[in-house]
Amino acid sequence: MVTIEQSTIINRPIEEVFAYVSDQRNSPQWQDGVVDVQQSPESPVGVGTKVTLVRVFLGRRLEQHAEVVAYEPPTRYAFASTSGPSTTGTNRFEATAEGTKVTIAFEMQAGGLFSLAEPLVARNLRRSVEAALGNLKDLLESRAVEAPS
Repeated sequence: MVTIEQSTIINRPIEEVFAYVSDQRNSPQWQDGVVDVQQSPESPVGVGTKVTLVRVFLGRRLEQHAEVVAYEPPTRYAFASTSGPSTTGTNRFEATAEGTKVTIAFEMQAGGLFSLAEPLVARNLRRSVEAALGNLKDLLESRAVEAPS
């Protein structure tokens, strides 16, 4: 079992950060390796929304189907896989004096070829989450600077 939990502070309001992250169609903009996202229904996001996410990980193209299992704006968004590796994830959002603390936590049961290389998978996933949080922070904070006053 691979378990990961990482956080960062983004200098943006909690509602803005939650809305952006909980719309999985934004994932290719801040998560390296995500090449396509389909969401049904298109909008609004809520419990029961289905997501198909295609990513390249460790040189392999992976398609994962998931369903939103918790949607509590602006503090919590969670999903569970419905195909592929058994994965559950929770994104938590907390208002702070500096902006919004975002915590990404998930568990994955590595299967197939990945189960043989679980330590490698875990290390790469941790790096991927760390990079994604950095990308998210840079993206949302730079959009705030670009916005007209």
